[in-house]
Amino acid sequence: MDWWNIYLIVFFYSTILALILTPVFRRVAIWTSTLDKPAVQNHKNHKKTTPLMGGFAMCSAWLITLLTGTYTPEFLAKQNVSQLVIDNLSGVFEVKDRLMAIIIGAVLITLLGFIDDRRNISAKLKFFGQIVIAAFVVFYGDIKITLFINSPLVNSILAVLWIVTIINAINFFDNMDGLAVGVAAIAFTFFTVVAIIHNHNFIACLGTTGIGITIGFWFYNHSPASIFMGDAGSHFLGYSLGVTGALTTYYQKGLTLTPFSVLIPIFVLAIPLFDLLSVVVIRLKTRKPIYIGDNNHISHRFHKMGMSRKNAVLCVHLLSIIIGLSVLPLLWGDNLTTIVCFLQACIILTLVSVLQYIAPKK
Repeated sequence: MDWWNIYLIVFFYSTILALILTPVFRRVAIWTSTLDKPAVQNHKNHKKTTPLMGGFAMCSAWLITLLTGTYTPEFLAKQNVSQLVIDNLSGVFEVKDRLMAIIIGAVLITLLGFIDDRRNISAKLKFFGQIVIAAFVVFYGDIKITLFINSPLVNSILAVLWIVTIINAINFFDNMDGLAVGVAAIAFTFFTVVAIIHNHNFIACLGTTGIGITIGFWFYNHSPASIFMGDAGSHFLGYSLGVTGALTTYYQKGLTLTPFSVLIPIFVLAIPLFDLLSVVVIRLKTRKPIYIGDNNHISHRFHKMGMSRKNAVLCVHLLSIIIGLSVLPLLWGDNLTTIVCFLQACIILTLVSVLQYIAPKK
C-alpha cells in the first residue's frame, strides 16, 4: 500500500459517509424544524421550505474520517498489516495534538453557525466568535502564515485573519444551490495537489477528506437542493478551507523557484474573495449594512444576464478551475512564469467584473 492508495481510501470513505449522513441530518432537520423558509428574507429566492442541517452532515463525515485516520494506523501497526503505516507511525503521533485542535475548532465553528441558523445572532457577536475560534486553532494547532516575516506574533495574526476572512467569504458565497460547496471542492482539490507535490501527507489527507465530504454533500445540495448547508455549513467549509490553505506549504527553498507561490491560495479562492469584496463595496456605497444579504453576488449577476441558475453556478465553478490552474505553475516556474500567471489570473478577474456590470439591472 502506498500513499496514493491511502488518498483514494480517504476520498471514498469520506464521500460515502457524506452520502449516508446527509439524508440522516435532513430528517433530523425536519424533525427539529430546523428549516429555511422562503420569503423570510428579501434576498432569498428559493420557493420551498428546505432543511438546514447540511453543515452537520459535512462536519460529521469530516470528523469521523479524521478520527478513523488518526486511530486506525495504531491498530494496523499492531497487526503488522502495512509497512507504510509502521514507517510513518511516528508522524501520525506527531500531528495528533494539532489535529485534535483543528477538530475542536471545526466543531465550535459549526455550532456557532448553527446557533445563527436557529436564533439569528447579531453580526458582531458572530464575528467575535469567529475570531476567538480562529485564534484558538492558530494557537493550539500551531498554524502560522509566515510570508517571509520573522515574527511569530505577526504570523499568527495573519493566520487568524486568513481563516476569519475565508469563513465570511464562503458564508457570503452560499447564495445558490451547489455554488459554495462546488467552489469548496475545487479549492480543496488544488490544496491537495500542492500538498501531494510537496509530499506533505497529513495535509494531503486533510484536503482529500474535504474533497470527499463536499462531493458527497453536493449530490443533495445541487439544484434543486433537498437540503441547505446553512450558516453551520458555510462556517465549517470556510474554516476547513482556511485551515487547510494555511497548513499547505507553497514555497520550499531549493524546490520552488519563486517566492510568489505563497499567493496561490489567494487565487485558488479568488472568486469567493472577489465576490466578498465586491458586495461589501456595493453595500457600503449604497449605505446598507454589510452583513445584510442581497442579490448583488456574481452568481446573481450571471442569472440577471439570462443564464439559468444551474448555468450561473456552472460558470462560477469553471472560472474557479481556470484561475486555480492559471497559478498552479508557480510551484515549478520562475519569476517570468509568475508574471504570466498573475496577468492571466488578473485578466480573468477583470473579465468577471466586466460580465457582472453589463448585466441588466432589475
